[in-house]
Amino acid sequence: MKKLLALMLALVLVFSFAACRAAETTEPEAETGDSEAYKIGIITGTVSQGEEEYQAAQDMQAKYGDMIVTATYPDNFSTETEQTIATVTNMAADPEVKAIVFVQAVPGATAAINRVKETRDDILFICGVCAEDPGVIAAASDICMLVDELSMGTTIIEQAAAQGAETFVHVSFERHLGYATISARRALMIENCERLGIEFVDATAPDPTGDAGVTGAQAWITENISVYVEQYGVNTAFFSTNCSMQAPLILQCAELGAIFPQQCCPSPYHGYPSAFNISTEGHEGDVQYMLDQITAAVAEYGNTGRMSTWAVPVNMMMIEAGVEYAIKWIEGDITERCDEAALLAEMQNIAGAETSITRYSDESVGELDNFFMILCPFYNF
Repeated sequence: MKKLLALMLALVLVFSFAACRAAETTEPEAETGDSEAYKIGIITGTVSQGEEEYQAAQDMQAKYGDMIVTATYPDNFSTETEQTIATVTNMAADPEVKAIVFVQAVPGATAAINRVKETRDDILFICGVCAEDPGVIAAASDICMLVDELSMGTTIIEQAAAQGAETFVHVSFERHLGYATISARRALMIENCERLGIEFVDATAPDPTGDAGVTGAQAWITENISVYVEQYGVNTAFFSTNCSMQAPLILQCAELGAIFPQQCCPSPYHGYPSAFNISTEGHEGDVQYMLDQITAAVAEYGNTGRMSTWAVPVNMMMIEAGVEYAIKWIEGDITERCDEAALLAEMQNIAGAETSITRYSDESVGELDNFFMILCPFYNF
C-alpha cells in the first residue's frame, strides 16, 4: 500500500512539473502574439455618397484581411453628426484598432476624434477630404489631406495649353463664384491664361439647385457648348465648377473635338463612365481598366490627346496611402505621427513621382504642419 501511495505521489509530481514547464514555455508566446495584433479602421461614405472611397476600403480589406475593419458614416451626415460620432467611437472601442483612416472627413469628424481621445489617445487618425475648418480638424487629427483646388488655377491652364488650347471657357454660376476657393481659383486661371496667351471666357450656366434643377443645367451644357466651339474653334478648352455638368460636358467635348483638361473633381470615375456608358461591373476598383476604357472611347471620337484627368482617383489614393502609412507607423518603421516625407512617399508609390503635397496656409491659421494639399499628375486619353 505504501509503495502504491509513493508511486501515485511521484506521478503527481511529474505531471505537475510538466504542466508548469508547459505554462512557462507557452505563456511568453501568447503575450507576443497579443502585443503584435492590431487593426486599422477605415470610415467612408456609403456607395451612394462616395463609391470610390467605399471601394478603396473594400480593396484594402481584401488585401489585408481581418486586419482591416470598415464602417460608413450616414448618407445624411450633415444632420446626423451624432451617428457619425457613434460610428467612430464604436470602432475605437476595439483595443486592437490602432489607427483610423477617415475619408471623407465629413462634418462631425472632429467631434468624433475628440470624443475618442477622451479615453484613447493612442490611435492614429488620418483624415482625407476634410470638410471642416482646417485649423479645427488639424488640431484633432494627426494627418489631414485635401485636393489643392487653388493650385488647379495654374495646373489646369497649363494642361489646357499643352493640349493646344487657344481659348479657355470657365462654366459656372453666381452661387459657386461666391465660394472663396472657386473665386480665387478663377482669378488664378485668368492670370495664367494671360501669361500663356490664352483667351479667358466666362460662361454662366443655370445653377443646378435653382428652378431648372440638374436637368436644366445639363441641358444648358448640351445646347450651348457647340455655340462656343463654333465661335472660338475646336482649340477651346472647357471647365465647369459643378459635378452634375461633367458628364454632358465631357460628351460634348468628345463629339465636337474640343479640349477637356480636367473635371472639377479629378478622377477617372467622375463623369467619364457616364458620358461614355462604361460599365464597372466586374471591374470595381480597377483603375487601369477604367483608364483603358476611357482612352478607347476618346479614340473612337477622334479626340485622342485632348482630354484628360488625374491618373488616380484621389480619394482612393488617400485611403490606400493612409493605410500603408498607418501600417508602417504601428510597426515602428515610421516613428512620428505626422511624417511629411513618409506620407508623400506612400502617395507617390500609388499615384506616381509627380505627385506633390504642400502645407495648408491662410491668414487666420497660418501654416499647418499636418494639413496637406495634394496635386497628382495628369493622365492623357
